[in-house]
Formats: sequence, structure tokens, C-alpha cells
Amino acid sequence: MTKKQKKSLIRIIITAGLLAIIKIVPVTDLLARAYGSGIDDFRVKYTELALYLIPFFVIGSGIMLKAVKGIIKLQPFDENFLMTVAAVGGIILGNWDESVFVMLFYQVGELFESIAVGKSRRNISALMDIRPDFANIEGENGELTLVSPDEVAVGTIIAVKPGERIPIDGIIESGETMLDTSALTGESVPREVNVGDEVSSGCINLSGFIRLRTTKPFGESTASRILNLVENASSKKARQENFISKFARIYTPAVCLCALVLAVVPPLFRMLVLSVDANFGDWIYRALTFLVISCPCALVISIPLSFFAGIGSASKNGVLVKGSNYIEALSKVKYIVFDKTGTMTKGVFEVSGIHHSPLDNEKLLEIAALAESYSNHPISLSLQRAYGKLIDKSRVTDVKEISGHGIEAFVDGKKVLAGNAKLMARYGIEYMDCHCTGTIVHIAIDGAYAGHIVISDIVKPDSAEAVAKLKKLGIKKTVMLTGDNQKSGEETAAKLGIDEVYCNLLPGDKVTKVEELLGRKGAKENLAFVGDGINDAPVLSRADVGIAMGALGSDAAIEAADIVLMDDNPLKIAKAMKVAKKCLRIVYENIFFAIGVKVVCLGLGAVGLANMWMAIFADVGVTVIAVLNSIRNLKK
Repeated sequence: MTKKQKKSLIRIIITAGLLAIIKIVPVTDLLARAYGSGIDDFRVKYTELALYLIPFFVIGSGIMLKAVKGIIKLQPFDENFLMTVAAVGGIILGNWDESVFVMLFYQVGELFESIAVGKSRRNISALMDIRPDFANIEGENGELTLVSPDEVAVGTIIAVKPGERIPIDGIIESGETMLDTSALTGESVPREVNVGDEVSSGCINLSGFIRLRTTKPFGESTASRILNLVENASSKKARQENFISKFARIYTPAVCLCALVLAVVPPLFRMLVLSVDANFGDWIYRALTFLVISCPCALVISIPLSFFAGIGSASKNGVLVKGSNYIEALSKVKYIVFDKTGTMTKGVFEVSGIHHSPLDNEKLLEIAALAESYSNHPISLSLQRAYGKLIDKSRVTDVKEISGHGIEAFVDGKKVLAGNAKLMARYGIEYMDCHCTGTIVHIAIDGAYAGHIVISDIVKPDSAEAVAKLKKLGIKKTVMLTGDNQKSGEETAAKLGIDEVYCNLLPGDKVTKVEELLGRKGAKENLAFVGDGINDAPVLSRADVGIAMGALGSDAAIEAADIVLMDDNPLKIAKAMKVAKKCLRIVYENIFFAIGVKVVCLGLGAVGLANMWMAIFADVGVTVIAVLNSIRNLKK
């Protein structure tokens, strides 16, 4: 609890205690003990007023001071002004206990709101813990020097000890460890990293001593980008927030005018037209009740808090939302378009099959990996990774790379051909076609066909489940765009359960296709695009909602996107949509509840059927209920 909240709680407790004493011990008894029997109604009345003014100023002085400051700044029409007018008016009319209770319950409501906002803010501000305070630069004698992360140049070797936070993105040069990535991804399972692995700033080194070579300046590292996104999120307001802000600016002066009319016009009409008792006190009391009821706190506080809590809940799940307007936009998504490589697939070539080989599969893979051992082509590297053992290059001689065809080499003295169908045709070797999609590496040994190896981009394990969950959430159509050939694209789409697929697309073609899809959707429906590569940036910008893969995605994609998935898991899209839908549902619940209660109570207050207690509930009670409803969205 903050100092401000503690002070507010102390004032509430003191005020409640004083009110209890006043209610328990009658004023007439106190005066009788002080003055004997010589007391009159006048002395009783003003002694009671003096006693009530003590808790009134204890609990209400801060509110009245804010109201005075608002008047001085020519911005008087806020909830402090309404409460001050109502409470002071009640004191003047002799409703002293009600005036104190108006201030007391208003302060209770403010305390509840402050605690709720603080909880939401702490949830988001917890991200600020990922900001690294220092970096360790290792000197020639092995000594570590602490420097500010923004002083570290790209390409510098820095050391990270167990328990320290990685300060800057980089690639591990030596050592191995387990990383706590929960601050970035929302996942609690540690990630194992070794030499050559990319690591992101903001992760915590759990076990081993590692050295890494920085790949980005501090300002462009993952932690800095996340913090910038979070800090700027509140500047982008949803339509409901903008409406409530405009509504409050017009609504508050309007209800003050209505209260003034209610206090003056009916009694004057009674006196001048009907020639009956004007009863100004009764109508002024109704007007003051009307003012308390009309206070727009529930809407002004709960709606921004609902979106704030929604952004906080998403961040807990490893999803960064750049503004509350994107929460609203995501809740209306009915069409989702996916990029294929790196989004729904791993974006890494892997050996997925070995076919038609008279040799043992492991042996064929060994021969292929040896033949390709001098090449840095992604296909060659995937064969070497699949082999997984130390390659003895002394077994390989006379390596010849045939552009567009493959490799010719001698392995253990045998002539090995490894490449595509054109390589086999070039040497007149009969080969077997493959029905699988992916890159096919045919192998021949001493002129005899030895089988083929299939290398393909592996579908992410959660992609199919992600598509299924999105459809359960009401997505009308899923579409996949890819630059791959038709056969590969259609096979991947079928595995994932995607409705439509468009293949052989260039980056410009993707924008055109998204434009076409945007033209098909309804006016109140949104289209989201999910991508990861730099070539996806134009499409991410063009879609109603752009969703980028944040862990492995390019900087350009992350900058262009509205929402960033910090661990590249497509399941997080469904989680983000659930958060967005829940957030909007809570927003509308609060709007209808607050306005509904106020309309009923305002009507009752205008005709004299509502007293100040009902007014307190219509203001403070509704506010507290709306705030508590808003923070339901913080649940992970």
C-alpha cells in the first residue's frame, strides 16, 4: 500500500471512529453533563454541528481543496466539485450526518479505485524489472568491468554471471546455461541455451557463466523495445475511452445546470403559479442528491482501468499490446491471415524423411552430411545438424559444387553425388520421385542410386491447435499466404486446418491479397495478419490488426505490428483474443450498469423518492462495483 493510500485509510478510520462516538453518545447527554439542565435547542443544534464538522473536515478537506484548485484553473466541473457542492449543501440544510457519509463513502470508493489501479499498474510495471542496470565487459586479464548497457558497442564480448539479467541481445560465444524467459514470454519453463544460440535482453541467467557477443545496441535490444511499447501503450485510447472523456466534459456541466434548475424552478413555480409553499429546502436537498447521483466516477474510472487491466493481463501471457485501441480492434477480428514460414512453421529446414535407400538410414545421412560438409548452404547445414556428430573432413576429397544442381565429392574414396533431380539427370542416374513436399536431396554412390533425403520446414507443434482455438472463438475464415510452391502450401494448410491458401506470392502480392480480403469483410469486422519477416512489415501495417512474432521476428515486423507475441507461439493469438473479448465485455458491462443505475436513481431523486443514501450508492457503490469488475481482467 502506498503512502497516499495509507493516509487515506487513516482518514477513513478516524472519520468512522468519530462518527461512531457521535452516534453512540448523544449530544444532549454531553451538554447536560457540561452545563447541567440549562441547555436549549439552539445550543444542542450548533454543538452537534460543531461535532460533525470535525469528521467532515478530516475526511473532506482534500476533496474540497481539489475542487477549489479546479475552480482556480477554470476547470471546475469534475467529481470533486460535485461532491463538495453536495456535501456543503447538506451541511447548510442541516443534514450533517449525510454530508459526512457522502465524503466518507466517496473516499472509500477512491481508496478501492487507487488499490485496483495500483494492482494493474504493478502488473505492467513489473515489466520494468527487465530493464538491465549494467553490463560486464571482460578485460584482457579476465577482470569484469561494470558499465552502463547503453555504452556497449555492437560486437562487444560481455559476460553474464548466474543470477544476472542479460543486458543486451547477443549470440553465445562460450558457456551454456538455463534462461528464465518468463518476463518476456510469460512461460515459466526455463530455456536451455548453448554456444551459437541467440539470447534476448531481459532474460535471467539461471545456472552457468556465459559470454556473448552483442548483436544490437542497447536501445534496439528486446528489453528496450518492450519497455518502449509498454510506456507508449496508454497514449492510444480505445473508442470507448475517448467517448467517456468527451462524455464527462459535456455531462458534468449539464447535470450541474439540471441540479440548479431542479433547486430553483419547481419551488418558484409552486410559489408564483400555484401560490403554495415553495419549500426551497426540500428542492435544494433533491438537487444536491441529484448531484451526488450524477457523478460520473464509475465511467471515468472503470473504463480506462478495464483497458489498462486488459493490457496487463495480455503482458502476463507474453503478449504485448501497443494500445487499448488495439484491444478493441482485436475483439472484433473475424478474419485471420497467416504468413507461413516462421509464423506457422519453424522457419528452419530439418530432415523430415529418408526414402528408397538400400543402405541404413543413418549411414545414408552420414554420407550425405560428409559430402555437404564444405558447404554453408541452408540445405547442407540441415544435413549436418541431422547427422549430429563431429564430421571428419579428412574423409572427404575432391569436392565440387555444381551451381543449381548440388555437390560432387569423394567420401572414403567413393564418388558421391548429392543434389536435386537435375544432378541425377546430368549424370544419367535413374532416381525415384518423392511424393512428399519439401526439398529432395537425391544421393548416388559410385553411379548407383542410394535413395533420397527429404528436407522441409517443420510445422510448429502448436499451430494446428491455435487455428482450431481461433475458430472456436468465432473466426469466420483463416487464410495463409506464402511464397512457397502450391503443393507445399496446400499440404501445410491442410495439416493446420486453414480454410484458404495462396502460394507463390511476392511481398507485394501479399499486400494485394490482403487488400482483396479486406474488401470482402463486413464493415464492423476486422482482419488480422500474423507475420514475422521483414517482408511482412507492409502487410502488418495494412491489416486492421498486425500481429508480429517477437522472439525471432524481424525488427521491421515488430515495429509495424500492433501486437507482439514474445515467444513466437501462435497459441498466444487465441489467448490475446480471449483477453480482448473479456476486456470489451467488462467495459460494456460497466457502461450499462453505471448508466442504468444512475438513470433510475436520477429519476427517483428528481421526484423526491431518493435520499442521500441512495445517492451515495449510485455514486460510490456503483464505482466500487465497476472497479472490482474491471480488475477481473487481470486474471492470467
